Amino acid sequence: MENYPVPARARVAAMDAAAAAEPARAIAFQGAPGCNSHIAVTEAFPDALPLACFSFEDAIDAVKDGRADRALIPIENSLHGRVADIHFLLPESGLAITGEHFMPIRYCLMGLDAGATITEALSHPQALGQCRRWLRARGIKPVSYPDTAGAAARIAEIGEPSFAALAPRLAAEMYDLAILEEGLEDADHNMTRFVLLARDAPAVAGPGPFVTTFTFEVNNVPAALYKALGGFATNGVNMTKLESYQSGGSFAATGFFCDIEGHPDEAPVRRALEELAFHTKWVRRLGTYPQARARGV
Repeated sequence: MENYPVPARARVAAMDAAAAAEPARAIAFQGAPGCNSHIAVTEAFPDALPLACFSFEDAIDAVKDGRADRALIPIENSLHGRVADIHFLLPESGLAITGEHFMPIRYCLMGLDAGATITEALSHPQALGQCRRWLRARGIKPVSYPDTAGAAARIAEIGEPSFAALAPRLAAEMYDLAILEEGLEDADHNMTRFVLLARDAPAVAGPGPFVTTFTFEVNNVPAALYKALGGFATNGVNMTKLESYQSGGSFAATGFFCDIEGHPDEAPVRRALEELAFHTKWVRRLGTYPQARARGV
C-alpha cells in the first residue's frame, strides 16, 4: 500500500476490502486506480471487482494466493511493442492464459494548473514511448514512473505546477487534476492487448476461432528455428506472434514466445506441436483461449 502515492491509497484500500469480501469476483491488475489496466478490467468484466496491485508480480501473486480469481495483464502494444516480460513471468507463475482483450489507448496530459508551462511529464515507460514524438515536439522531459495513474496521483501529491502526468482521462477525474491536452498518442491505431490469467485452465470447446500461446527453446544447432517451425507451415497453421528472448545468461539458449491460431485438439495444430517438440529442448503451453480479435485487422 505504501508504494502508492498518498492520493491513491484510499482507493486502493477500498479495492482491497471489496476483493477480500468476494475474492471470486476480483480481477487483479497492475497499477493505481485509474490506469489503463483498471479501465480494461471494467470494460471487459463490468461485474468484476478490480483489485489494484503495484507490480505485475503482485497481480500474479494475488491470483496464486486466492485473493483474486483472475488477473488482466497487458502484454503488447501496437505502437511500442512488448509491455510485460510475460515470457519470464508466466512460465514461473503456474497460471494459464484463459482469454484476451484488446483496448484502444488514449492519453491526456494532466496537471494542477491549466495555465502552467509544463517541463516534465511522469508516466509509465510504455505510455511515454507511445507519445514520444508528441513530448519531444513540445520540449517536455519524459520521466518514468511505475504506472500511468500512479503518476497522476504523484502529481497531485507533490503539488508542482510545472510537472504533469501522462495518463487516461479517468485518472484526472480520480485525482482532481486539470486536463491540459488530449490525444497525445503518436498514432490513432494505438491498441494494447491484454491477457487474462487464472489458476486453472478450463476446457475450451466450440467453433472458435482459438489462439494457443506457448514458449519453447531451440537446440543450439544450425537451422534449429527453421526445423522447429517447419511443421506449422506444412500443416497450414497460422503463426501470429513470434518473439525471441535470452534465458540463463549464456546468450546461447534462445527462447521464443509464440501465438498460433487454432486449438491443440485440431489435427493440423496437434501435428505441428508434435513436430515442434521433436526439434526443441522443451515446449510449455501457456493457454488456449477464444480469439478476441481477428489477426491482421
